[in-house]
Amino acid sequence: MISQPNPNRRGFLRDAAFATATAASLGSSEVRRSITDVGNIRVGHFTDTRRPTGCTVVLFDKGAVAGVDVRGAAPGTRETDLLQPVNTVQKVNAIVLSGGSAYGLDTATGVMRYLEENGQGFRMGNIVVPIVPAAILFDLFVGDPKIRPDASAGYAACQAASKSTVPEGNVGAGAGATVGKFFGLKSAMKGGLGNSSIRVGDTDLVVGAIVAVNAAGDILNPKTGKIIAGALTPDCNAFRDSMAQLAAGALIEKNGVGANSSIGIIATNAALTKTEMTKVAQMAHDGLARTINPIHTAADGDTIFAAATGTARTKADSLTIGAVAAEVMAEAVGRAMFTATSIPGYKAQRDLPANLR
Repeated sequence: MISQPNPNRRGFLRDAAFATATAASLGSSEVRRSITDVGNIRVGHFTDTRRPTGCTVVLFDKGAVAGVDVRGAAPGTRETDLLQPVNTVQKVNAIVLSGGSAYGLDTATGVMRYLEENGQGFRMGNIVVPIVPAAILFDLFVGDPKIRPDASAGYAACQAASKSTVPEGNVGAGAGATVGKFFGLKSAMKGGLGNSSIRVGDTDLVVGAIVAVNAAGDILNPKTGKIIAGALTPDCNAFRDSMAQLAAGALIEKNGVGANSSIGIIATNAALTKTEMTKVAQMAHDGLARTINPIHTAADGDTIFAAATGTARTKADSLTIGAVAAEVMAEAVGRAMFTATSIPGYKAQRDLPANLR
């Protein structure tokens, strides 16, 4: 596990949190934190640079107890019913985040094939059935919509999976992500994929997050409320401030209901039940609410999974893990924005004028 300072001593999510949370990936000496700090998980991306689009897989080599919470009104998901606490299967083998809208759900088939080949899944006699929940985001407006992640992309992401620090920005499920789309794609900016982790006090408990940010709304610094990415004015020298515009009665340009979604995963080494992990997933949505405004709209399919490997020695409670999950999810959103790079038609946060960075 990567050594890191105690977040309670250094003050995570301080005023310059987003910049410092992403500093290592942008060249500073601060310790880089990653969801793989949780241990016993591997993360892999497949990125198709032709469009761009892609998918991201989190593999739980020893299985994980998982829950889910879907808040957006336009979700695209797979196996979420199975994660309800009343249902039988207790552990998942992997979770997939993908671009490509509903077509991208096919990536989970490739992940299942990889896991079956490696003998991982729910056992029924001599049969093994890998348990692979998934969620997708809509990125088909970026480039050729005929290019989208499929089963072979999911399999390739598994082959690339590693316990190392996770690449961020225009990769995997975040490759074609965009943000700030209430007033049309000409005002939008590049989104991306980010991840982070927090160690709980001086214990061995770790909570990590990974998220692909493809929101209709703007992205905020949760401490200051300042917009750091989102809908831009035509000259790209100012933010339109989507919430202020909506409150003033501005008309929304409907690119297609559901053409957005921020999708993510919380992972922890705590030992918790399906009911408790469902609550953790619910609480983690607060991290999205602190950093994306508006959020959970009719045009978004926001979905967060939460998975516990149960390997920590320290006893945990869902209240603490859920509260920390919201904090680390907010950090992951910031990392997604600060590590994203511009593509034709979509500026990234790092390429904005100095007054907006």
